[in-house]
Amino acid sequence: MIGRVIECSDDVAEGAAWLAAREPRFARALEETGPLPLRRREDGFPALLAAIVSQQLSVAAADGIWRRLEAAGAVTLEGVRAAEDAELLACGLSRPKLRYVRALSECGLDFHELRSLPDAEVVERLVTLPGIGVWTAEIYAMFSLGRADVFAAGDLALREAARMLFGLDARPAEKALREMAAPWSPWRAVAARLLWAYYRVAKNREGIR
Repeated sequence: MIGRVIECSDDVAEGAAWLAAREPRFARALEETGPLPLRRREDGFPALLAAIVSQQLSVAAADGIWRRLEAAGAVTLEGVRAAEDAELLACGLSRPKLRYVRALSECGLDFHELRSLPDAEVVERLVTLPGIGVWTAEIYAMFSLGRADVFAAGDLALREAARMLFGLDARPAEKALREMAAPWSPWRAVAARLLWAYYRVAKNREGIR
């Protein structure tokens, strides 16, 4: 079985209210951030391609590469398969990312099946693909599949936001943040949205594409 799926802004607001009622620091953060964004995206090949493109890049750099891929018609499965390697490299893909994109286009992943898999199985299935790590798989599950209880604990901005909001001496490691987030279930994906929003308020810069 899969858990709650976030479909609309009301779902996010419900999760935020639940979190604020149980953690005073989340309530305080919400006062600073205001309503949280939905951040739902369509699932499928383009969404996972976008996740690969944005890995280890600033928002501006990832957006620039994506615009060039769009102009080249290379943001769909068919478009990537039709494009020459030189075209994709000219759009700004590194050679490792080119290999990951090619592997994604050839793997035969059943995106429709992913919709019905439990959260852990979605992540397990995706991380078998070259270039898809836990962070990318969790981001896909959170935003393309709308899974309400997935939490990308390896995200640097989430770790820094947790440090600031909870007054920690140091940025928590991924394992420590996962343990810290356990009580935020079943709304950990909303907690992530809140931490990202709080990060932007505190740092005045974007934390995730």
